[in-house]
Amino acid sequence: MESQVRGGTRWKRFALVMVPSVAATAAIGIGLAQGALAASFSVSGVDFKVTADKLDGHDLLQYGSIATGTDLDGNKAAHPVVVSGFSDAKIYNMCQSVVTPKVPFFGNITMTLRAGKDSDHPVEAKNIYLDVSQLNTDAEFENIDIGVAAGQGTANGKTKMQGNATPQANPNGFAQRADHAILQHVEQRAWATTAGNFKLNGLSLKLSTGANECQLDH
Repeated sequence: MESQVRGGTRWKRFALVMVPSVAATAAIGIGLAQGALAASFSVSGVDFKVTADKLDGHDLLQYGSIATGTDLDGNKAAHPVVVSGFSDAKIYNMCQSVVTPKVPFFGNITMTLRAGKDSDHPVEAKNIYLDVSQLNTDAEFENIDIGVAAGQGTANGKTKMQGNATPQANPNGFAQRADHAILQHVEQRAWATTAGNFKLNGLSLKLSTGANECQLDH
């Protein structure tokens, strides 16, 4: 019987919104080894950090998968991730930082991107999928279903399981979905983000020497 929790649900300061089971991750790994799963693109050898004051999204779907690519030395690499998909989302005061290590003559180089600092003009995304390896946040869900099959997608069909940067996960594997999710004080590490449309209001980008990752304003 499908496990359901209706109404508003708050989970405060958790490590991941949904943690994929070891068995599901192992099954995906076997599929990769046998060539049964194909990635849409290979992720880079460097992950990135994102912070935001708030993410307000609709039609959340989350399931476990694997992001594949290479490390900075060109060796094959695979990373367990939680894929979080939204049909649409608004992101307030977003900061994204990528640290590239050991650049000749410079050492570490950090690229920092900021957008949506004006609360009246947040970052706007359509059909966005995030391949997350770590997340800390305060979360509230409306009409959440925990333990659905990943291939079912959201109840209204607006967000569906798909490959993106990761191989497509087992459609019978564990997933959760919600009509509406609000994440506040967001700090996450991710290997990839894909979106059908990504509007970065007030975009600024800069490079700096050293490891200067985004930090939440406390």
